[in-house]
Amino acid sequence: MPALAYAHVGNKDVFQEVQAGPYRLFVTVRPPNVIPGVATVEVRSSGPEVKGISITPVPMVGEASKHPPTSDAMARSPQDPAFFSGSLWLMAPGSWKVQFAVTGAAGTASTSVPVPAFALTMLKMNRTLGLILGGLGTLLVIGVAGIVGAAIREARLRPGMQPDAARIRRSWAAAGAALLVVSAAVWAGGKWWNVEAADYADRVYQPLHLTPSLSGDTLHLSVSSYLTDNPRRDRLNSDFLPDHGHLMHLYAIREPGMDAVFHLHPAPTAPGQLAMTLPTMPAGTYRLFGDIVHRNGLPETLITELNVPEGFHGGMLSPEDASALTSPVSENELGPSFHLPDGYTMRWDRPARLRAGQPVRFRFTLLDPQGKPASDTLPYLGMAGHAAFVKADFSAFAHTHPEGSAPMQSLEVANEGGMGAMSGMDQMALGGNADASKPIAPTVEFPYGFPSAGRYRIFVQMKHGATVETGVFDAIAQAN
Repeated sequence: MPALAYAHVGNKDVFQEVQAGPYRLFVTVRPPNVIPGVATVEVRSSGPEVKGISITPVPMVGEASKHPPTSDAMARSPQDPAFFSGSLWLMAPGSWKVQFAVTGAAGTASTSVPVPAFALTMLKMNRTLGLILGGLGTLLVIGVAGIVGAAIREARLRPGMQPDAARIRRSWAAAGAALLVVSAAVWAGGKWWNVEAADYADRVYQPLHLTPSLSGDTLHLSVSSYLTDNPRRDRLNSDFLPDHGHLMHLYAIREPGMDAVFHLHPAPTAPGQLAMTLPTMPAGTYRLFGDIVHRNGLPETLITELNVPEGFHGGMLSPEDASALTSPVSENELGPSFHLPDGYTMRWDRPARLRAGQPVRFRFTLLDPQGKPASDTLPYLGMAGHAAFVKADFSAFAHTHPEGSAPMQSLEVANEGGMGAMSGMDQMALGGNADASKPIAPTVEFPYGFPSAGRYRIFVQMKHGATVETGVFDAIAQAN
């Protein structure tokens, strides 16, 4: 699992809704597993007619961000004029963005979507192909030696003449020397290749290391480089960007049943150190997922486990934190309506079928005790809601927002602090002019796609009045 933990655990694809001027774009970016590699990009547009979209991969920060490559035009689907697809190369690991230039009936516009890019694995050569190439390489080495021997033996002979014994001896000596030289070159090339492979393996992504400790009712979290002897200079433990005053969004989910969940926000105490007073929690082992965003816009999800002892008593739940207790995921599947402790209900407009890898808008509505859309719904941490999608075996985790999987801080860096990509709710998340005390619509949507087939549990936070509610839903994603 750690090999797939960047941004969101087991979720390398980016699902994001952005506003490019008058055009609304539902963007899906599927980064490659190896870098350099080709990322695929899909866009579904709404609003005024879009006639063309071009895409450009650009590093988020650094000198290279000032010199973007030539853009590539996306292909428009002949069956669906609102759907575009394309691909682009990501040449180096790190924090990237895909720039979109849109032309259409309402003129031209642009926006950017952040994309974390890391080598997640090393591709191994197929054994059969390796044997074939090895055999051909051996023939090539022998062939070079044979060519050198033949050149010494016969190159200066006149037509019809036969080489004498001395010339033949010299040809064998030259062929042997050539064989040694070529073999040494192959050996040196193999050593060079092994060094390159080891360097690439060192660059295969590993998350920063998160170490928890419990002292009384206080949770201490220490963030450090995964490899202490080779610090990740592009991913420090002291360069986190705040999101509404919080450097980390921490989800604690009890194993194995996912029957207790807490959305918490530890506070920094020193570089790489965070702490908080835990609320009262049921005993058990909790899987911790800590979302952070680096200064260059690169998001990470840090993973660890915490054992909560029997009889643990903590403090009160913070006004900005949330929790839920429900039935284990192994029991009957939770339906599309989740009844909350104070009489409210959260309802999921569940699609008839969910397929792995397919982008979907997950739509949830908060209902009051009378079963009507809640009129006192307020923004929660600057947004209409938060959602966590977690696979039943904990191999996939994604903390998403109403506009998609990219954190607000990453979107801000990608768009150079501007609001061009953000809707009104996004602007609220970034400290816009929206009034956080003014009621908002009781319905929220989350763009997301399950990374693989299997069973998932969805945790959704919405707020009404001073209460943060957590709805819990189960979903089964079918193989695509």
